[in-house]
Amino acid sequence: MLRSAIECATQITEDRTIVVLGANAMELSATVGDCSGTLAFNRDWNEGIASSIRLGVGLLPVTCAAVMVLLADQPAVTSNDLKALVSAWSDEPQCMAAAFYKEVVGAPAIFPRRSFGELASLRGDVGARLLLQREGNRLLRVPMPNAGIDVDKPEDLLNLEQVGQWC
Repeated sequence: MLRSAIECATQITEDRTIVVLGANAMELSATVGDCSGTLAFNRDWNEGIASSIRLGVGLLPVTCAAVMVLLADQPAVTSNDLKALVSAWSDEPQCMAAAFYKEVVGAPAIFPRRSFGELASLRGDVGARLLLQREGNRLLRVPMPNAGIDVDKPEDLLNLEQVGQWC
């Protein structure tokens, strides 16, 4: 799943992809070693997703206009989904753009530079969903049913494979 997410992202961002690895980083890095982009090791992964977001944001170049946050546990998200997200954001780059699925907004999402400070101050096992929810009419909701397919446990992956939604 990780390699697939990276390949999807690099189709959009080319070599500007930052891959943040936490638990089992050494084992995972062996599977993605030949992927383009920057590989970062999150030593604070026990804290939760906020530490990975902070690390990734801290590695962005000063010329970066926005950051796309993409999670590896959404195996059905395609490069076409990401292109739709980028297209929506490109039309209104002062806004945040986020996947809309199952009546919620979430990752993948694009955050403009103005939100980098807030992303860098996240703490704990809290992602950036709160930032998205606070945006109101400055949030572009991009329909993305594929983002609603989430693999958090081995059973989730087995269930997806059994129904043929992802293999």
